[in-house]
Order: sequence, then structure tokens, then C-alpha cells
Amino acid sequence: MKRLAVGVLASTVAVAVVTAAIELFKPYVPVLSLGVLYVFAILPIAVVYGLGLALIVSIASMLAFNWFHLPPVHTFTLADSSNWFALAVYLATAVVVSELAARARRRAAAAEQRERESALLAELATDLLSGRDLEEEIGEIGSRTAGVLGTGSAEIELGEAHRPPARSSPFPLAVDGRTVGTLYTPEGSDPNVTVQHRFLPALAALLAVAVDHSRLEREALEAEDLRRSDLVKTALLRAVSHDLRSPLTGIRTAVGALRNRTLHLSDTDRNELLETIELDADRLSRLVGDLLDLSRLEAGGAAPESELWSLDDLAREAVESLGARARVDVVGEAPLVNVDGVQVQRVLANLIENALRFSPADAHVVVRITATRKEAIVRVVDQGPGVPASELERVFEPFYRRTGDASSGAGLGLAIARGFAAANDGRVWAESRPKQGATFALALPVVEVPAELQA
Repeated sequence: MKRLAVGVLASTVAVAVVTAAIELFKPYVPVLSLGVLYVFAILPIAVVYGLGLALIVSIASMLAFNWFHLPPVHTFTLADSSNWFALAVYLATAVVVSELAARARRRAAAAEQRERESALLAELATDLLSGRDLEEEIGEIGSRTAGVLGTGSAEIELGEAHRPPARSSPFPLAVDGRTVGTLYTPEGSDPNVTVQHRFLPALAALLAVAVDHSRLEREALEAEDLRRSDLVKTALLRAVSHDLRSPLTGIRTAVGALRNRTLHLSDTDRNELLETIELDADRLSRLVGDLLDLSRLEAGGAAPESELWSLDDLAREAVESLGARARVDVVGEAPLVNVDGVQVQRVLANLIENALRFSPADAHVVVRITATRKEAIVRVVDQGPGVPASELERVFEPFYRRTGDASSGAGLGLAIARGFAAANDGRVWAESRPKQGATFALALPVVEVPAELQA
């Protein structure tokens, strides 16, 4: 209603302005030739307000031209009957011009509308198919859709409609007989029918693709989780079938020999059998402990009990726990770290044990400790064959064994080391060059030394 009132006022002003202009030019130009100036009043009204008001302005212009400028003035009669023909021509011209201008306006408005629709669909396609979560974006999509439809506001509900908002008009979003969702607009502000039939199916198709994309991503993640779970289960079965069976077989064989009264065993033989039982029992204990630690780490049940430790002390205790003091050199600084001492010692022990396993029997392993303002880094350097670049990350996977590893380990030590390091806000990685050995590094956040400890 407000727009109509403004249009009427603008029309009145336009006719008045042109009428005044004709009055100014009348002394210099034949009056009948000046009637064409009313086109300048009709055109802007047709472009801005459409054909309806333009037709009214056309008629009003001819009436004003007759009243103010054609003799006898201030009457609607004409002294010269030929002037009626001129007025008719002017009126017809004004109507045609109004129609052409209104049609151009409608086409421009339709083109702008299509451009808004296309731009919105392109932006939504880019946003949704780039990985953004549809559920999080649906509110924003509704707001942007309202801007295109000119409805003030809009809400989109995915899936079947459940509880529509009060005082709203529903518009199903369906594609190929499949209901993707429902668009709700305020009651009484229904979008243009042509726009509905053109834009809403395209929006529904895009949302259907986004919904399917999200579903396929979830299914892919679930499939990947299942695949990883199957790999772990398969590896665990292999570990149980081999790494558990071998020491059990050794223990049972040794016990059977000790119990066999037909065998005449010397003290040396008995000691060897008892040592075999002890070694295999230790091996079983380590393997079961590793499996339990791995399950705790995967379940998030390895919360550290942090205390202040000197990192070189933890490294030396790890060396002592392995009984490898003669083959391991600990060098470098002694930074303080706030960690779970047992867990970090386990990390270091696993890294050192791995280095000893791949180094020659007469070679030394170096544990080098350095520190920056933010991190303390322990590098365990072996003299083994090194690790291929393709395996630098894979060696930390559970049950993975390095190329050429003929040891009896189950492939859990490095995985557990990385897990306990992460639990203490640290990280573990491997570095290697061909035929130059491998370096396994542990980085932990350092803490400032209290003033009383510096004295």
C-alpha cells in the first residue's frame, strides 16, 4: 500500500514537471510537437512501478496536455479537430512505450531473481560439498533462502515434517518422489509461484545431495572404524596364536621334562629348564601387560599422575630397568618435566629396548637429551640398518613389525610408547637415513625451574 501511494505521488509530480516544461518551451516550439515530452514522465513510472501506473500517467498526460496547452485552454474541447488525432497518436505511443518499458523491467527483475537463485545455489553447493556439516548450516540456509524468496524469514526442517512453526506456510522440498525436508515461511508471505516451481526443486536436489554426502561420509567412517577394528582383531589373533602359544609351549615342554621320572636330568639340565620356564613366563607377562596397556590407551583409561621429574633421571632409570647400562650412554641436559614418571619411563624403556634390538651386539645406543624454551627432547640413536621412509609412521601401529625384524616381539612397544607420550602431552616420532641407523625421539613440555631448586 505504501509503495502504491509513493507511486501515485511520483506520477503526479512527473506529469506536473513535464507540463511545466512544455509551458516554458511553448513560445519557441510548436505546441503539438511538445506533447512527446510526456514520454519522459511515463518511462520512469513504467520502469519503476509497472504498466498499471504507466497507463494512468499516459492518460493523465494527454488530459493535462489538452487542458493546459491545446486551445481552447482550460477545457477538454479542442478548437482544431485534427488535434484529436495528435492526442490519440500521443496516447498510443505512450501506451506502447509504457508496455515496452514495463516488459523490460519485468525481464530485468526476472534476470536479477534468477541470478540471486543461481548465486545462492552455487554458494550452498560449495559450502555443503566442501565438508561443512548440513545440520549446523541448515539455519543459515533458511535465512539465505528467505532473502531469495523475499519472504522475510524462512526455516528448513530436514526429513519428514513433525512440528511446523506456528502461523507458517509449509512448502515440501521433494526430488524424484523423495521428501528431503520442508520449507516454512511466515503465513501470508508466500513466494512467487514461478519462483517456487523453479527454485525449490533445485534447492531440494542440492539438499538431497548434501544429505547423501553426509550419510556416505558417516558410512565411510564407520566402515573405516570397522576395518581398523578388524585389523586389530586379526593382529591380536595372530599375536595370541603365535606370541602367546610359543612361550606356553616352551613352559609346558620344560615342565613335562621336569616331571618325567624316566629322564635322568643333571643339575645343569634342570637349571636350564627352570631358566626356560622363567624366561617364557616373563615373556608372557610382558605380552599380557602390553596388551592391557594398549587396551587402556585405546579406551582413554591411561590418565597420567603428573609430578616434577628430571628427564635424565627417568632415562637412567629406564636403562637400569632393562639391565643395559653397559650398552647405553645417557648424555645431555637435565630439564624438568611435569609428567607421570612411570609412564614416561616406560616410553623411554620401549624406545631404548627397540634400539638395542636393532643394533649390533657390540654397539652402543646413545640417549641424547636436549632442551629448548618449550620442549625437552630425548633422542635414542641406534646403529642398526635404519628404517625405510615408508615405514617411519607405520612402525608405531600396533602389531606392526619392521622389515627384517626376526625378534619375538609382538610389535606393541612403539605403539604403547606413542600412546603414553600423548597422554603426557608429548609426542614420539622416528628419523632415519639409509644405512645410518634410526633415531626415535620423545618430546615433552618443559617446566620452569623453581627458584629454590636453582640455589
